[in-house]
Amino acid sequence: MANAFSKLRKFVDKRMTVIKLIFVFSVLIFVVRQLAKIIREVNGEQFKNVLASQSKESLAIMLVIGFISIIPMLIYDFSIVKFLPTKFSPGYVVRSGWVVNTFTNLLGFGGLLGASLRAHFYGKGATRKQILYAISKVALFLVSGLSLLCFTALVMIFGFGIGTMFAHYWIWLVGGAAYFPSVFVFTKINNSNFFKDLTTRQELTMTLGSFLEWGSALGFFILIGFLMHLPIDLALVIPIFVVANVAGVVSMIPGGLGSFDIFIIIGLGFIGVARSDALVWILLYRLFYYLLPFIVGTILFVHDTGHKFNQFLDELPRIIIQRVAQVFLTGFMYFSGVMMLLFATVPNVVITNRLYIRLVPYSIFFVSHMMNIIVAFLLIGLGSGIWARTKRAFWPTVVVVILSILNTWFNEAFTWRMITVFVVILVTLWLSRGVLYRDRMANSWGALVLNSSIFIVTFVVYTMIGIAANRHSPLHFDAAYLFPSEAVWLIGFVGLLIAILVLFITNIYLTAYRPGWLSEPFDAKRVRGVIDKFGGNENSHLAFLRDKQIYFYQENGVDQVFFMYKQVADKLLIMGEPVGNPAKVGAAIDNFMTTADKQGLKLIFYEINQALTMQLHESGFDFIKTGEDGLVDLDQFTLSGKRHRGERALMHKFDREGFKFEVVSPPFTKEFMQTLKTISDEWLGNKGEKGFSLGFFDDYYLRQAPIAVMKNAAGEIVAFANIMPDGNKLTTSIDLMRSSAKAPSGIMDGVLINLYEESRKKGFKYFDLGMSPLSNVGTSRFSFTQERIVHLIYQYGYKFYSFEGLRSYKDKYVDKWESKYIAYYRGSSLVFSVLQVLLIVNRPRNQNPARIPKLWDLILDTDSKNHR
Repeated sequence: MANAFSKLRKFVDKRMTVIKLIFVFSVLIFVVRQLAKIIREVNGEQFKNVLASQSKESLAIMLVIGFISIIPMLIYDFSIVKFLPTKFSPGYVVRSGWVVNTFTNLLGFGGLLGASLRAHFYGKGATRKQILYAISKVALFLVSGLSLLCFTALVMIFGFGIGTMFAHYWIWLVGGAAYFPSVFVFTKINNSNFFKDLTTRQELTMTLGSFLEWGSALGFFILIGFLMHLPIDLALVIPIFVVANVAGVVSMIPGGLGSFDIFIIIGLGFIGVARSDALVWILLYRLFYYLLPFIVGTILFVHDTGHKFNQFLDELPRIIIQRVAQVFLTGFMYFSGVMMLLFATVPNVVITNRLYIRLVPYSIFFVSHMMNIIVAFLLIGLGSGIWARTKRAFWPTVVVVILSILNTWFNEAFTWRMITVFVVILVTLWLSRGVLYRDRMANSWGALVLNSSIFIVTFVVYTMIGIAANRHSPLHFDAAYLFPSEAVWLIGFVGLLIAILVLFITNIYLTAYRPGWLSEPFDAKRVRGVIDKFGGNENSHLAFLRDKQIYFYQENGVDQVFFMYKQVADKLLIMGEPVGNPAKVGAAIDNFMTTADKQGLKLIFYEINQALTMQLHESGFDFIKTGEDGLVDLDQFTLSGKRHRGERALMHKFDREGFKFEVVSPPFTKEFMQTLKTISDEWLGNKGEKGFSLGFFDDYYLRQAPIAVMKNAAGEIVAFANIMPDGNKLTTSIDLMRSSAKAPSGIMDGVLINLYEESRKKGFKYFDLGMSPLSNVGTSRFSFTQERIVHLIYQYGYKFYSFEGLRSYKDKYVDKWESKYIAYYRGSSLVFSVLQVLLIVNRPRNQNPARIPKLWDLILDTDSKNHR
């Protein structure tokens, strides 16, 4: 007999999972059949009416109390971690406990899901045996609170006569009530190691937690009935709620789904609750106690799992999610702003438009006509800040969105679809926070054009409607089709004026706190220190023009590299390659990019070589070729031979006529500088000088390096050129080349040829003749479209500027052409980037920055008399 019993036990143990599944599915089939029978008897129309009759205030209370009712379950998790060797932070336990308990509530299968999740969250640093023991100890007391409620229900029914109609469920209540005393006594009389560290205090703590859990659920269930204003004695709900939960636990169906519901519906019917009311009651209970907390738990679980997955993939998923959230949030804010403007501008038109009516539930709006306009532009302004990833935009956006949500909530047009949209927006706001890292916003041309266009179009349309509303206007027609009344239009017009002020103030707020490094004064000592220590380049001498800002990269307080730049909108246009320690250029560029990016600024490199262009391309820059730089190989240069026959004859002519070449080194006398100024003014005439990539006549600038002059037979200076050493004894060049009316034709060739010889004697390898704009750009049929357009300008733009003539002139001397490029950040618009480069490069030196030159001036106007 004992042998047969042992075999039966082994058979059952081996197939316990299958037996449990058969039991659960049998119960489930029975429940589904009973539930279907009940639902068929419910009046559908009555059910909808009861559900729709719930006020927004009641639903809000249910939402808050439903979440509070979950909190007592966290006591289980704080109890489990006490049995484990690893210490977990309270915040981690709360997050993990919320996930475990909400998942177990809705999906738990006999506690197996909860056990698995707790092993997942609290298994770090513990053995499998320790985890199993800790979870099992707590699991013993999960329903001890329900056991105490069973005892309470028995006392109510048989002690006080409350709910005697449920007396026939006594067997369920007695069975449930016996659970806690049995477990408590068993843990005390059992001497196994399993219960050795289980103190009476811990048992009572877990029992209290269980009682608070089941008691909170009971209290919340009764609260729903109270808020539904049902004419019943709510005390009678206690026994049937307890019995229904006992049935749900026994059935092992997740959340007691079905079994709990049947007992509740039948029991509530005994006390006079209609089945449609009972179904709504259960639906609200399931929604606010099970489903919504479960959704939050799912988000927390995804966040935890995503965090581990994110670390595994080197932060890439987080970056993608935050970027998507930022784009979505920006789109929503612009969409809502436009929807509100449409409603404020042409209300009578849009409310009859089917597309508008379909889209309205996914937006926000205010009852006040003026507020619609003001908030619309506030959303658009803040949307620009969110798109620019500005930290300062976050909290104002939170405030505006929450106020908009509250306004919509209490509006007559409130729908559950809107609530869903608002929840998505708040989650998106939370997700977007991580991507908002910039200290301020820099106004980009793209954002300014978009926002200005929205305002201008709105203003023009609104004004035209106002004119049409005037009876004496020649454009008058039935304006009621567009707008309800002239008074409403006037209010909106005032709102529009306020809105532009709001948009302006918002922009000031987002762009405030300009960093000091953007306006540091020129420091000649630091600039010269870097050039003297590490050498310069063909553009480094332009720093002494002082028309550009200087950004220094330091390591251990020592200047390593500097950049020359000018700001235009959200771009920092950098002149040439960085100057300084070649080994630190990569680190300097990364540092400058990071520093600028924190301020919402993007870098553009102008006139850089191929090596730096390829290096920048790896850092996220695109590029376009802008021309070629001509270098004269001084070791190979000679006037002998056919190539320079004309120049040789010219130099003999100058020698015969008594012209003398001389290089004058600083310091210079006032008389000398005044002579040069007179020649420069005569040469310029009424033309203005440019800066940035070109030198201009500046006393301080010209005193920094030697100046080459040509004198006639009378000893008068008739031409000059300032020398631009690169600081590394490899390449030299000149910037300004200017001559007086007394100078004969070809005088500049005389200056150059003498400089070639002078530079070769001083040990220089190359003489830089400067860039030939647009040269050899887009010559292949496979070139990029923008480069082929540039080639057409080079080929056919001679009427405006002799590109090919400049190339032909330099070809007389040049032995080596080096390509030059513009490198711009990949996220920038090529059109805007090129226009911004041209705006800076071609702007007359003393011109007001607000004045924008004509397009042809920007593209084609280059100082043809300037060598560079």
